[in-house]
Amino acid sequence: MLIENKKIAIVGGGPGGLTLARLLQKKGADVKVYERDLNKEARVQGATLDLHEESGLKALEKAGLMDAFQANYRPGADKVRIIDKHAVILADQHSLTDHNESRPEIDRGPLRKILLESLQPDTVVWDSHFASMTPEESGWKLMFHNGVSAYADIVIAADGANSKIRPVITSIKPFYSGITIVEGYVYDSETAAPGVHELLKGGKIFAFGDDKTLIVSSKGDGSLAFYTGCKTDEFWIRESGIDFKDKAQVLAWFKQEFAGWDSVWEELFVNASVFIPRPQYCMPLDQSWEALSNLTMLGDAAHLMPPYAGEGVNMAMLDALELSECLTSEKFPDLQAAIAQYEKQMCTRASEAAQMTLDSTAMLHSPEAITFMSEIVG
Repeated sequence: MLIENKKIAIVGGGPGGLTLARLLQKKGADVKVYERDLNKEARVQGATLDLHEESGLKALEKAGLMDAFQANYRPGADKVRIIDKHAVILADQHSLTDHNESRPEIDRGPLRKILLESLQPDTVVWDSHFASMTPEESGWKLMFHNGVSAYADIVIAADGANSKIRPVITSIKPFYSGITIVEGYVYDSETAAPGVHELLKGGKIFAFGDDKTLIVSSKGDGSLAFYTGCKTDEFWIRESGIDFKDKAQVLAWFKQEFAGWDSVWEELFVNASVFIPRPQYCMPLDQSWEALSNLTMLGDAAHLMPPYAGEGVNMAMLDALELSECLTSEKFPDLQAAIAQYEKQMCTRASEAAQMTLDSTAMLHSPEAITFMSEIVG
């Protein structure tokens, strides 16, 4: 096996990185995951994830974790309501008697727990905020902000949208998609935001109007996550002058930007615990680079794209599956050939997904958004 007696470092402990660690350990690989979080409880995990049969679920199946997934996913959380800006329900999957649960939902926290518990003890090295890396012998010396260093023969960047390792592989940069999201969370939504909670009904809301989106997802702990989508200039966050830590300023922005929307939506902004503005970027659809023999990447580090097709985590987990198969295959003469094959098929897949995502992003922020989404949900 090409990775026999090789130390493998995965930088980033998200779903993609943890899935890869699990799959490689099943093949007997020596793997460490370096994660910037202080410990497994350090961060509140984000919105729910819908896992797709051909990608995320396929990776979990190969990892031997489907029983754990079945015990932790949330039946019915994938049901969608399409609502207009006046809070009128236009399409409702809750009313379907034959709803096909082909993309089951699971909260990020439980998914991460499943993956962490599947790993060998001490696989994840917490409080390892990546700082830099330099070539050493035939591999890499990794340096972290806490002053600790580590050696690895092979490094996989799973460090997300703002990857610090990606520039070592390629100088290709993402482009701005034209959309900026404002993300927020409301705890105990039944009490704090009863109007939206009732509309949500334990599933998802896609609200549209004036070429804007408002997407809301229920979570298993009784909270909800939401994000707006608006067409803005690339540097709107900075140029707007809004302090996103000041709830009053964000609420004032929402009332102005979403003028004419029903007042029920204001519950989200009055009761949110935090606001996170996120300009949405996408990697070029034709990206390619020369494969290295000891360094590659997966997930958002490799193919960042907006969230409007639900492909992000699924792509990362499928990356993990395909990379694990290439690294443990007997058909390649060396690691560079194995990595080159993985990156070739990954870039091809990512290009197709990114095009679909950009098309969806444009449609969902257009006058045809409701018609477009209604055709998707059936």
